[in-house]
Amino acid sequence: MKLPRRMDELIAPLALIGLTGLLGTTASASVQVYFINSLVYAAVVVALYVFVGSSGVVSFGHVSFVAVGAWTAGVLSVPTDQKPAIMSNLFPFLKHTTVGNVPSLLLAALVGGVYATAIGLPLMRLSGLAAGIATFAVLEITNNVLRYYDKVGPGVNTFSSVPETTGLLQATLATMVVVLAAFAYQRSRFGRLLRASREDAAAARSVGVSIFSQRLVAFGLSGALAGFAGGLYIHLLPLSTDSVYLELTFFTLAMLVVGGMTSLWGAVVGALAVTGLDSFLSEAENGIDVFGIHLDLPDGSTIIVVGALMALVLVVKPSGLTGGKEFSLGWLTRWRRRAA
Repeated sequence: MKLPRRMDELIAPLALIGLTGLLGTTASASVQVYFINSLVYAAVVVALYVFVGSSGVVSFGHVSFVAVGAWTAGVLSVPTDQKPAIMSNLFPFLKHTTVGNVPSLLLAALVGGVYATAIGLPLMRLSGLAAGIATFAVLEITNNVLRYYDKVGPGVNTFSSVPETTGLLQATLATMVVVLAAFAYQRSRFGRLLRASREDAAAARSVGVSIFSQRLVAFGLSGALAGFAGGLYIHLLPLSTDSVYLELTFFTLAMLVVGGMTSLWGAVVGALAVTGLDSFLSEAENGIDVFGIHLDLPDGSTIIVVGALMALVLVVKPSGLTGGKEFSLGWLTRWRRRAA
């Protein structure tokens, strides 16, 4: 069957996410958590790809939008009768408001998008190292505000009492929604213009492309998707400010680099591959038997191995496992023509 033009670029990542969710149904409850976690990570990485992959500007601050989305969904979904015990200093409108699961995710996306757009107004005029440092500063500021300003959350305490509603089905469907949004953007006029400016900024400016405007649109959309993923994350397990800080920043960037940062297919492949490796290494740190061999890795091995993998990919194949290209069935059509 011949697919509509470019639809294989969408069907392939959706199928991979669906397969991950399907495999998760066959696992035990303790192992199923790893599958859910990998799907949430995939949503975060795809959100990061929307900006980094399209613009070529590396952002170290996107976890800020994940954190803001997580805090928004968390604060708004904790029952009002439990808020005084765990978040006694909340603003009154937050203390007396509770919403359901889906509205909390939508509000997390809204707040993440608005925050990213506001941050992007001054930052999207920067490029290269300056942009990277500026986004890292945003991460530091956001983390410190959430950590010490207890009017918007639990402060230094772990975020508890949030309904754990991110199950396997919700994680699968929500990640598919994020992929659909990313695909729609990259096939839109905005996505094409931003990729053109990534390849040749001077040529793009010469034909009237506003690089600032295109980056701002992508940054805002990326922030909204990251906030949405943050909402999924807070509904999966209790978080603290350290859970959405440097380690998550490193891991998500590693996933994007390993998979191939210039393609949606690479973002999904990298996220699922690295989270699979991370899950295995986490188990190995607690002791695991593999083909009759007992592995008992020292604590911290996960970060070391993932860091070494990212360095190896950058040296051996800088464009990532997918070559930075979208999945395509063009090879199958060519093979059939040659066979005919």
